[in-house]
Amino acid sequence: MRLNPFDTSKIKVGTTGGRGGMGKAGGLGCGTIIIAALGYFVFGLDPMQTAGTVEGMQQGQQQQTAPQGEDEQAICTSNEYAQESCAALTSLNETWQQRFAEAGFAEEFREPTLRFATAQQFNTDCGAASVGMGPFYCPADETMYIDVGFYDQLAQMAGDGGDFARLYVVAHEYAHHVQTITGISDKIRSLQSQNPRAQNQLQVRMELHADCYAGVWAGRNRNLIESGDFEEGMNAAAAIGDDTLTSGRVSSENFTHGTSRQRMEALRLGMESADDNRCDAAYLQA
Repeated sequence: MRLNPFDTSKIKVGTTGGRGGMGKAGGLGCGTIIIAALGYFVFGLDPMQTAGTVEGMQQGQQQQTAPQGEDEQAICTSNEYAQESCAALTSLNETWQQRFAEAGFAEEFREPTLRFATAQQFNTDCGAASVGMGPFYCPADETMYIDVGFYDQLAQMAGDGGDFARLYVVAHEYAHHVQTITGISDKIRSLQSQNPRAQNQLQVRMELHADCYAGVWAGRNRNLIESGDFEEGMNAAAAIGDDTLTSGRVSSENFTHGTSRQRMEALRLGMESADDNRCDAAYLQA
C-alpha cells in the first residue's frame, strides 16, 4: 500500500519505555477485556502458543531496533516498521476524521495514541501487559499498543511478509478506537453483562466489525492499494481466525474473534464496500 509519509503534527506517538508510557497499575479499564490474554482476546494471538513465540518475537524485535524516548520524529524513523505504522496512523486519522465530519459528528472525533512496546513488561490504564501479548487497544487510555516484533511473527503465521498484513493490524486496533468513541464498545459490553451466555458471540461480532472497519479504511484509500495487497490481507485474516490459531482446540461457542473464513469475509466487505454503514448492518444489527 503506497501510504503517504507520516506527519507528526497529525498523530500522537510514544513508547512504553519513555515518559508518559506507563499507565495505572492493576485493575481493568472501564469496558476493556481481560488483559491476561490480550494477544488473543484483542487481536488473535493464541495464549496457548505465547510461551513458544515470545522468544521469536523478541528476536524479531532485535532485528528491528526498538524506538526509544518520546520524540515523535525519532520514534517514527527508528525502524521500518515504526515508520510504516506512523504512516498508517496518519492515514487512519485523516480518513476517520473525514468520515466523522461527513456523518455530522466532527466534534466527536478524537485521535488515539500509538505506543510502541519497548519494555518487556509495562502498565497501561487497562492493567499490566507485556510484549508477548501482541498488539492491543486499551479503551481506558485510548491507546494502541504495538510490539514491532509481532510483525515478524505475523509474517510467519500468514505465510508472507507483505506490508498490508501489518497495516491490517494497525487498522484493526484503530477500529476498536472508533468503536470506543462512537459508543459501540459500551453497548456491546452492556449486552454482554445482560446476557453472559452470549458473551463470546457478542465479542465475535465486535471483532468482525473491527475487521470490517479496517477494510473500510483501505477501501476509502483505494487509490493507494497496490497489487497483492488484497491477497496479503486475506492471508493475514485467515491466519488469525480462532479455528486456525487454536487448531480446533476450542469450540465455536468459545470463539472470541471468529473463524478464518468469517474474518476474511469481514475484511473483504469493508474493502469492497468502503462503507462503514455496511459493516454496522452486517455485524451490529440483530
